[in-house]
Amino acid sequence: MYILGLSCFYHDAAACLLRDGVPVAAASEQAFTRKKHDDTFPAHAIRWALDEAGIGIEDVELVAFYDKPLVKFERILKSHLASFPKSFPQFVRGIPSWFATKLRLDKLLAREFNYSGAIVYGHHHLSHAASAFYASGWDEATILTVDGVGEWSTATWGIGRGNSIDLLGEIRFPHSLGLLYSAFTAYLGFKVNSAEYKVMGLAPYGEPRYVENIKSMFHMKPDGTFRLDMRCFDFDHGLRMYNSRFEEVMGRPTRAMESGPLEQFHKDVARSIQEVVNETMVNLAATAVEATGVPRICMAGGVALNCVANGHVLRSDPIEDVFVQPAAGDAGGAMGAALWAWHQLLGKPRDWRMTNAYLGPGYSDEAIESALDSFGAVYSRLDRPALLQRTAELIDQANVVGWYQGRLEWGPRALGHRSILGDARHPEMRDIINRKIKFREGFRPFAPSVLEESVGQYFEIDRASPYMLLVAPVREDGTALPAITHVDGSARIQTINRAQDALYYDLISAFRDRTGCSVVINTSMNVRGEPIVNSPADAYQCFMRTHMDALVCGPFVMLKEEQPSIELASAEEAFGLD
Repeated sequence: MYILGLSCFYHDAAACLLRDGVPVAAASEQAFTRKKHDDTFPAHAIRWALDEAGIGIEDVELVAFYDKPLVKFERILKSHLASFPKSFPQFVRGIPSWFATKLRLDKLLAREFNYSGAIVYGHHHLSHAASAFYASGWDEATILTVDGVGEWSTATWGIGRGNSIDLLGEIRFPHSLGLLYSAFTAYLGFKVNSAEYKVMGLAPYGEPRYVENIKSMFHMKPDGTFRLDMRCFDFDHGLRMYNSRFEEVMGRPTRAMESGPLEQFHKDVARSIQEVVNETMVNLAATAVEATGVPRICMAGGVALNCVANGHVLRSDPIEDVFVQPAAGDAGGAMGAALWAWHQLLGKPRDWRMTNAYLGPGYSDEAIESALDSFGAVYSRLDRPALLQRTAELIDQANVVGWYQGRLEWGPRALGHRSILGDARHPEMRDIINRKIKFREGFRPFAPSVLEESVGQYFEIDRASPYMLLVAPVREDGTALPAITHVDGSARIQTINRAQDALYYDLISAFRDRTGCSVVINTSMNVRGEPIVNSPADAYQCFMRTHMDALVCGPFVMLKEEQPSIELASAEEAFGLD
């Protein structure tokens, strides 16, 4: 039995296909359109998922959508009416899209795919909850979901047992931790729903001097529940996240979008909002566990991508363990909706747990070779042992290496299949990759990939972190890894074991055998403003547009110095970088 899960129309549209309750294909629409955070109906992702499974739309017995559009529409109408006439400009701009697409999923499926079968609509936060609980493999767990807003909920908590999920409590719009963080993203001059991670990366450079300013607008109770002072915010009715009163509380006007100087003030504000998020998430997790009596917690929603806060939750009482689904944001709702329909709606048993995130498109060696030949690429084809040794050698020699293997990762993190790798021991490697490859801000940190059995040797963490969603301190004797150690002495860790991905595990093992170090830099293969590469052509163009030294694409190894000159826009020209 095939179930197709969908999320779209807001940001990070995606499709996930289940076969007898097991995900066989999951990808975001942006992978195919190359439009970052593409929110449109995921026609490309659906077509790919059907092709991947070797089926047609007539084989799909059920489509599960990740939220309830009519309930969300009700919330938007009520919010507009409550603040009319201030809300009129937003109403005029936003309402037509509802009648064109957001309330017409059945029409879109019929028009694009000739689908006339059953459609079920899940609750937004229930889809988030399902995406984490059913993927965790745990028979029983507390669940916490936190994001901007679903239909009315902005945070929920509850219990998962066996097939069922029961949400016990919620915080409702307009009071939202996710929207508060987005407001500060905009205030600091970064793009909302795209650059929240920049705030997280900037925070360690500052001091929490503005926590009380924030808390004067964000009234938090000891149990983690909260209310926003809506006199400072406009997102419930206007075209801005906040207003002049917000700026008065913070003491300075908004930084110009992506262009104003980053001063110590901005770093201190970033640190302050991160501290508020850490405290709120820890308190909400404790409240959820108190309500359920189960100290293991599954988390999802966009705020669960804040790996700094996740680390605080893991290290707090009474939490014993944390599972965060790798596509914790809206894209993951596609998987959650499908799993909810399979387990809770249809009552089917659980016999799957997520062991890796490699659920996206993959390409055969023949397809890779054909793509490379179309560019006139110069490459060597190596067998597996030689490929591993040559790549480990290139990294050891301070080269920046693109590593393109297997199927695309599910979620926003590259986890060793669409990655750029470097030597974590090299004192200048972070700056080299930021400046010459990623074309991004120098304050942004890079994550380490580390052999799972060696993680405690380098980091103060005692468990696996396979999806790069936990931050932990670097051990003092591990500070010989300057390229992955953030300014506050922490790192966002990905652990890897052989069952997850034998090739990537064996590559890091080969690097360890050569150097004695079980850690490499792992960052996503893309430049600023571009989604992670999907196809071999994407990978080669990224390689040629940047100052990457080498590209390992399937069994093929390419050195930049040997490549022909081809007509490609530079990364700066292609993506509007300065």
